[in-house]
Amino acid sequence: MTLDREQVLRSAAALLTRKSTATMDEVAKAAGIGRATLHRHFAGRDALVKALESLGLQEFEAALDAARLDEDTSEEGLRRLIAAVEPSAGLMSFLVNENQLFEGDEVNEGWNRADARVSAFFRRGQERGEFRIDLTPAWLTEALYGLVGTGAWSIQAGRVAAQDFQYMIVELLLGGARRSVEQ
Repeated sequence: MTLDREQVLRSAAALLTRKSTATMDEVAKAAGIGRATLHRHFAGRDALVKALESLGLQEFEAALDAARLDEDTSEEGLRRLIAAVEPSAGLMSFLVNENQLFEGDEVNEGWNRADARVSAFFRRGQERGEFRIDLTPAWLTEALYGLVGTGAWSIQAGRVAAQDFQYMIVELLLGGARRSVEQ
């Protein structure tokens, strides 16, 4: 039987987004494989998290591409981005909160690339007069990540209906980022 690595990663992601402290035994059980099989493919938790990071970055960059952030208004681009990132929001939430990914000076270049793309999107919105200029693009980027993560956690905990994910994130972010007439 051939191991479907992506299926194992998706099972691990689903578990770890609900229970970030899950053991490798719990990950193996969730993936429907034995512990030894899991360890043959991922030497330990660090290797598993690094593989999840690669998957998460791949999905986030695909969401950025699908959002076509350079087209239309900034609000429309933001709505497309939230819709595109929704399927992997739980994984993104886990990765953004996984401290080991950000220890030391060796941050994955993919995070820097993704951050630059999102920050550039917010900067363009500011230059067009669509977003407030008193909030930095870096801060708006972090706020977006925080809202996506919080939305994913709230849905998993049953505090928010899944169909409200996009609406609540976009409206809260734009309500704080939209440039008012008085400014």
